[in-house]
Amino acid sequence: MKIDVISIFPEYLAPLKLSLLGKAQSAGLLEINVHNLRDHATGVHGSVDDTPYGGGAGMVMSAEVWAEAIDALLTPDSDLIILTPAGKKFTQPVAHQFSRAKHLVFACGRYEGIDDRVRQYYSKQEFVEKNINVHEYSIGDYVLGGGEVASMVMIEAITRLIPGVLGNPESLEEESHISEGYLEYPNFTKPASWRGIEVPDVLLSGNHAAIAQWRATQAQERAKKNR
Repeated sequence: MKIDVISIFPEYLAPLKLSLLGKAQSAGLLEINVHNLRDHATGVHGSVDDTPYGGGAGMVMSAEVWAEAIDALLTPDSDLIILTPAGKKFTQPVAHQFSRAKHLVFACGRYEGIDDRVRQYYSKQEFVEKNINVHEYSIGDYVLGGGEVASMVMIEAITRLIPGVLGNPESLEEESHISEGYLEYPNFTKPASWRGIEVPDVLLSGNHAAIAQWRATQAQERAKKNR
């Protein structure tokens, strides 16, 4: 999979080179490139935004600057993902959907967001015919300073589902959100007693059927409590 991320703060995306993502890129499973939106800015001051039509606080990011950056990256079979608090909520099923994509382009907006004509333009039939799809996503019902953090959340959730990225693929089998409403059971490791708190006896019993039943019950209780 190829991933391109566009931001006015490319250094913000440095963690994409770490841990599992870094190993996956070294192994050739992923290609992640970060691009500076300001490279496409014009004018003396290299501005990427302007005041909003209709008035109001804040600045809106320029459609033309974004189009220049996106045009340089989009190819047939690309998914353009615009990060915005007004987008659909990102979920685990969406992560599974995108994990099968060939090319993801993340547009990290800032200020009052990106001129909506960017979304409208790349939604035209000429792009649909090339299997280029535009999406607007949010990672939750709150507002961040920009789309960089949201893009990293999505990229990590998506790419860990690609075969070969996780060292042990069995890790995916019982984790939270594998199905709607499912939360993973609590986990423990050595020592069996820590600061006066004991690991549940059933986990030390060696009775795999009893352990499986305990874990299923705990997962259900956790879902009731937290969801």
